[in-house]
Amino acid sequence: MSYRLRDNRIMMNYTEEARHGVHTKGFHHENFLFASFYIVVFVVAVPGNTLALWVFCRQADTSPSKLFLKHLAIADVSYVLILPMRIVYHFADSRWPFGEVSCRLVGFLFYLNMYCSLYFMTCISLDRLLALVLPLKSRSLRKASYARVVVVILWVTVTVSMAPLLFSKKQTMIQVDNTTMVMCNQLYLEKTSPQALVSTMVAFIIPLVTIVVSYILILLKLKGIKQQEGSQIRDKAIRTIILIMVNFLVAFVPYHLNRFIYIERHTHSDMETASIEALALANRVTSALTCLSGALDPIMYFFLARTYQSILLQLFLSNQIKFDLSHTHG
Repeated sequence: MSYRLRDNRIMMNYTEEARHGVHTKGFHHENFLFASFYIVVFVVAVPGNTLALWVFCRQADTSPSKLFLKHLAIADVSYVLILPMRIVYHFADSRWPFGEVSCRLVGFLFYLNMYCSLYFMTCISLDRLLALVLPLKSRSLRKASYARVVVVILWVTVTVSMAPLLFSKKQTMIQVDNTTMVMCNQLYLEKTSPQALVSTMVAFIIPLVTIVVSYILILLKLKGIKQQEGSQIRDKAIRTIILIMVNFLVAFVPYHLNRFIYIERHTHSDMETASIEALALANRVTSALTCLSGALDPIMYFFLARTYQSILLQLFLSNQIKFDLSHTHG
C-alpha cells in the first residue's frame, strides 16, 4: 500500500514537471530564449507605445478611431510593462520569486491587457467598416461619445471575465534534483478546465468573425471605388487591413488555436509524457508570440495616425542632424 502511494506521488510529480517542460532536454536553453525574446519585445514596444500614448493623450478624442487607438496604446503599455517579471522568471529557470499574490496579479494583468488589445483592434476594424461601407448611415453612430461608452463596456467586461484569475491558487511546488521549484502557473495558464475551453473559444471567435467579415465587406466595397479621388481612402483602408491582419495572424491566432488543443488534450488522462512536454512548450511559445502585438502596434500607429507619424519623423530627423553634426565637428 505504501509503495503504491509513493508511486502515485512520483507519477503526479513527474506529470506536473512534464506539464511545465522541466524534463525536456533544452529546458535551460528554452528559458534563456524566452527571456531574451521578452527583452527584445520590451525594448522595442515600450518606447513606441509610450510615445504613442503621449501623442494620443495630447490630442482631443474627436473620432472613434482616435479613441480606440489611444486605449489600444494604454493596453499595450500595461501589457509590456509586466514583461520584466516574465524575464526574471525565465532567467531563474522557471522559478517564481515574487510570491503568490504577484503571480495572480501578473497573470491577470497579462491576459486582461491582451484581450483588451484584441478587442480594440476589433473596434478599429468595425469603425473602418462603417466609415467605408456605410459612410452616411453610420455618421450618427460614429461619434466620440458613443465610442467612450464602448471603451468603458470593453474594459469592464474583460476585467470581470479575467477576475477569476485573481482568486485561485496559481503556484505549484515541484521537487527537481532535491530542490523545490516554485512555478507560477498563471503566466501561461498551465492549469486547465472545461470552462476554460468554452471561454477561450468565445473570447476568440467574436473578434475573429468580426474582423474577417469586416475586411471582406471592405474589400468588396473597395472594388467599386475606381475614381481617382477615392485612392486615398482605398490606400488607408488597405493599410489598415494589412496591418491588423498581420498582427492578428502572428500574435493571436497561433495562441488560440494551440490553446484549444492544449485544453482539449489535457482532458485525457492517458497522454504520454512526450505529448505533455510538447504541449507545454507549444503553450509557452504561442503565449510569448502574443507579446509581439505590443511591438507591432507602433507600426500600425505610424501608418494610421498622422500626428504620431509626424512626431516620430521629427524625432528621427533631429537625431539624424545631431549625429551628422557631431561627426562633422569630430
